[in-house]
Amino acid sequence: MSDDDPITSSGTGARARTRIDTSKPHSARFWNYFVGGKDNYEVDREIGDHIKEIFPGLVDVAVTSRHFLGRAVRYLADEQGVRQFLDVGTGLPTADNTHEVAQRAAPDARIVYVDNDPIVLAHADALLGSTPEGRTVYLNADLYAPETILEAAADTLDLSRPVALMILNTLGHVADHDQARDLVGRLMAGLPSGSHLVISDSTATSEGMIAASEAYNASGAVPYYVRSISEIAGFFDGLDLVDPGVVQVPEWRPGPGSAGLASAVDAYCGVGRKR
Repeated sequence: MSDDDPITSSGTGARARTRIDTSKPHSARFWNYFVGGKDNYEVDREIGDHIKEIFPGLVDVAVTSRHFLGRAVRYLADEQGVRQFLDVGTGLPTADNTHEVAQRAAPDARIVYVDNDPIVLAHADALLGSTPEGRTVYLNADLYAPETILEAAADTLDLSRPVALMILNTLGHVADHDQARDLVGRLMAGLPSGSHLVISDSTATSEGMIAASEAYNASGAVPYYVRSISEIAGFFDGLDLVDPGVVQVPEWRPGPGSAGLASAVDAYCGVGRKR
């Protein structure tokens, strides 16, 4: 099997570690540092500290985006009865990953994580815990190959039944907005009526965030492009937006546990339902 083929992981850490480049910052490790994780290197912490000086608000983006994931998954599992989740652009595992939140609400939930990043692959086993009633799988696959993702995910998910497609803080890596929309559309095209799209991403809504994005992209890491609010909203064209629509991350159905979190951040999110 080539490195381009999707891999269902159940013990791939050693193989992936041989491919990890620690000479440049890395988005998953950088984000892990911002949310208080330990799976990062000095080069990630250096650019993280530099960006904190430029724009301290990026830490709030990271933390509140993680809380949004939990609220969105609970809403889908509890209120919409969704039992299948396809999480593309997984990132490094921290607390309250998608499968943990989903299976607390619905022990029979099935979750497929997707990433093609060697650092994420190295930690994939940490994502593979599951309740006896449910199932959790990691696929080493590429966002740029939606049909391959869907084909491999079908080994775990029943694609004739609703699926929640989660793409959180990932689409900024796709430089061209039209291409990003096409990738999202092709993924949603393979999912049935009643499926949901969940997106959050950083936005070019302040000079600080734009400066932070430019500093990160100049570091040698894989670039991440911040977009306008209207571009984030464009990902949901053709879907029925769940109230309150496309809003700043902390404003999406805040719960009792949201007290004390930032109330305004340069990141927007939304949940849409496929008719």
